[in-house]
Amino acid sequence: MVAVFAFGSMMLFSGSLYAQKSRASVSGAEVTGTFKMSFIGKKYKGLSNELEILALGGGKLKFAFDLIYPYTLKNGEVSVNMGGLSGEIDIKGDTAVYQSDEYGACKITIKFVRPGEVKVTQDGTDGNCGFGHNVTSQGTYRKVSSKKPKFESTEN
Repeated sequence: MVAVFAFGSMMLFSGSLYAQKSRASVSGAEVTGTFKMSFIGKKYKGLSNELEILALGGGKLKFAFDLIYPYTLKNGEVSVNMGGLSGEIDIKGDTAVYQSDEYGACKITIKFVRPGEVKVTQDGTDGNCGFGHNVTSQGTYRKVSSKKPKFESTEN
């Protein structure tokens, strides 16, 4: 049941009409690729956060975030604070969760809402997740490439 309340020109919806239902599973082809979340505004055109994901099989994903927080300096130039995070996580149904206490409590949830769209939520501050000032992974990311990402090796 959905109830709609109107107050002047504002409408409020009650119920789960717009709730995103969880899916039992997602395919490797759906999750593998590069996803971007673009920043809004003329000044920040072309700037985005990036999430690369590779399905490894067996309910595991390899991921890498390349994140920024754009801002304008007093002289009008655009600058950014940066952050990054990578690793392997388990996926259950349509949701994968990263958790760490390395810098403080950090939980990042990656939900595959529909093919080509990922919603990321972050519980924990920029510092708790090891990011620069005001940098966050949170937002809606759109798939820009289905190619398998190539991750930098951390092994010697």
